[in-house]
Amino acid sequence: MKKIKIVASCKSGAKLAKFTINQAAKINFTKTYMNIDQATDAPLVKQLFYLPFVKRVSIENNTIIVERFDILDWEEVITEVASQIEDYLNDGGSIIDEPKNIKKSPITIYAESTPNPSVMKFVANIKLTDQSISFESIDDSIDAPLVKALFNFSFVREVFLDENYISISKHDGTEWEEIVMDLRSFIKSYLENEKIILGSSFPKGEKKVTSVSSDILNKTEQEIIKVLDEYVKPAVASDGGNIIFDSYNKKEKLVKVLLQGACSGCPSSTFTLKNGIENILKEMLPGKVNLVEAVNG
Repeated sequence: MKKIKIVASCKSGAKLAKFTINQAAKINFTKTYMNIDQATDAPLVKQLFYLPFVKRVSIENNTIIVERFDILDWEEVITEVASQIEDYLNDGGSIIDEPKNIKKSPITIYAESTPNPSVMKFVANIKLTDQSISFESIDDSIDAPLVKALFNFSFVREVFLDENYISISKHDGTEWEEIVMDLRSFIKSYLENEKIILGSSFPKGEKKVTSVSSDILNKTEQEIIKVLDEYVKPAVASDGGNIIFDSYNKKEKLVKVLLQGACSGCPSSTFTLKNGIENILKEMLPGKVNLVEAVNG
């Protein structure tokens, strides 16, 4: 039997390192593990989590991607880790247990209409992401396999991903009743097979509430964001959308926001901005806000 070799690679200072097996894995499998408790079906991953600097592990067929904590650099340990993986596999250790031993959680997906007739919201009973992320084209989805797969449907124009739902915008010329069941079935099957939703280039953490760094926000801007986050976001999220603070003009008392998901391009978005969001900000921040505009509205 040919001895297994591991080719290790990483960029200088990078948190991710790749360990590629010279023999293609016998299974077609992609999955990310956040901790050792999730690695019940992956003996090799479980071994890697015993290393104190390992933060996250992904398996993509014959490549193992390991993210480290900031307690050391990969240059210090990458050769040793590659040797440990080689020794483990050459001693007969398995990468993944047989799928028949894995009990899968039931996945449910339901479709929900939104105020935007071009957008449908697909709600899952599991968490999909920690962030609100908008994908305007397939070029944006290089490291987002689920989104990239959705763009393969010719009628999909944009995709918005939030904590437990996906808002899909369609091109004109196709009716929802013709495609909604296909999309629902595809998303359900994708999640049931535990395929990767977002790759490692998408950081874990809190949702983005502003398009600028929080370090340079003044007091009024911070107050605006707080109002948007507490009083506006929950309402627009229920409609399959999101709103992000963009900028504030103190002289004109003008707030500019970015609309995402179902809110972007929605026929009623102007009404919502003027009669909803603008009124809320005027009432809660008297004398500081006169107008609200969408930079993409």
